[in-house]
Amino acid sequence: MTRYGPQFGPDITFLGVDPVDVEDRAALEAADVVVVGAPFDGGTSHRPGTRFGPMAIRQTDYLPHDGSRPHLALRVDALQDLRVVDAGDVEMPPGEIERSLGALEEAVFKVASAGAVPLVLGGDHSIALPDATGVARHLGFGRVSMIHFDAHADTGDIEFGSLYGHGQPMRRLIESGALRGDRFLQVGLRGYWPGPETLGWMAEQRMRSFEMTEIGKRGLEACLDEAFEIALDECDAVFLSVDIDVCDPGHAPGTGTPEPGGLSSRQLLDAVRRICSELPVAGIDVVEVSPPYDHAEITAYLANRVCLEALSGLAVRKHGISHDPAGPLLEGR
Repeated sequence: MTRYGPQFGPDITFLGVDPVDVEDRAALEAADVVVVGAPFDGGTSHRPGTRFGPMAIRQTDYLPHDGSRPHLALRVDALQDLRVVDAGDVEMPPGEIERSLGALEEAVFKVASAGAVPLVLGGDHSIALPDATGVARHLGFGRVSMIHFDAHADTGDIEFGSLYGHGQPMRRLIESGALRGDRFLQVGLRGYWPGPETLGWMAEQRMRSFEMTEIGKRGLEACLDEAFEIALDECDAVFLSVDIDVCDPGHAPGTGTPEPGGLSSRQLLDAVRRICSELPVAGIDVVEVSPPYDHAEITAYLANRVCLEALSGLAVRKHGISHDPAGPLLEGR
């Protein structure tokens, strides 16, 4: 089988990293991180367009696509300090959600079982079901916790007569046993959905959801401290799922279901960096970037930087760090 190509647009890799064939087991085993595109928006309930998200996240940058990104604060270069490769886009035909999600799960499982961290570029949030399931198939059902950044809980049951969609993946993950409800941490919820019945189901699963009012009162760092303690209790690894609409629409307008009052882009970047540098992250997805609704590529740039902060955090965790990023930039140089 040849390497996955692009489903939409030219065949480019994430910021110029090397391409890889997902069927090349030896190449996957040599990698630390494998980028996988999931160009699917068939689970969208409102505004579509996230099928173009992977291409936008890969290419949106004002710097050369040269496979290098030195981090000013952390003094690591994740694309050099880690072996990062790009498998291209999984074929996810519009209108065939079960086939598409199944193909993505197999791709993620191949990456995870080879010992690499899959970094999945979405796509709408329905892809979190195959992403986290693929990782859990390798590490064991119930052994992976979830840290989920989102404006919405995504714990709906049947929507439009279907079990699958971008408002339902977290319920399906818990019901399948892939992830435990009491090791499910949600950050940034707000707004007017879901209703009392769904919230009751979430409470029965012992999910821990940090709504924005709590985050505003306690502070994001304190909420993350609590989330970290829960995430590592009886679990071996963490899956990080970032819906870009966790940020206020002023920071991320290009998304299908914008909800005012969210995190700032700075808060999200700092949180992702901290998670990936302090926790055993085994899988990541970044979802709900909808370029047709973006303005001046604001959202695509943020998603690209979310990926880079995650990669830089993974590099710090693997290699360590000798500089306090909160200190003077030029200290010791």
